[in-house]
Amino acid sequence: MKILLPTAEDTLALGADLAGIAVPGDLLVLAGPLGAGKTVLAKGLGAGLGIRRRVTSPTFVLSRVYLEGRLPMVHVDAYRLGSTSEVDDLDLEEFTDTSVTVVEWGLGLVEHLAEAHLLVELDSRRADGVREATLAPTGGDWMSRLSVLARRRRAMA
Repeated sequence: MKILLPTAEDTLALGADLAGIAVPGDLLVLAGPLGAGKTVLAKGLGAGLGIRRRVTSPTFVLSRVYLEGRLPMVHVDAYRLGSTSEVDDLDLEEFTDTSVTVVEWGLGLVEHLAEAHLLVELDSRRADGVREATLAPTGGDWMSRLSVLARRRRAMA
């Protein structure tokens, strides 16, 4: 599923829409170049989950845990991690069954944390400056939940 994101507000809204279909144990892997909107999407997800604290990039602390909201959210930045064993050292398994885990720069490093995951590839390199999100589900019931998301987005358009 491809979604155009002309503004940062559209990226926040996509995050909020994903929060609307999120369930405990979800793993979202955010990929894309620097400045593509990964943290903005995580902020929208946090807002959609009802997290009141400001969601900020976990670049230097590697992970942040937000316990308030409809579901807890674990926000990870794997940019400085080089292997799955370094990911395992973060002990994310403590939260993965009950939380929504969102990992920036996690492609190829974190998929083992859950049986299913949603890859959200953000691209900011279009000539017209519009960002594009490609949602690629793997396993679980992601396909059916994404069809619900698509119907909701069409109804709101």
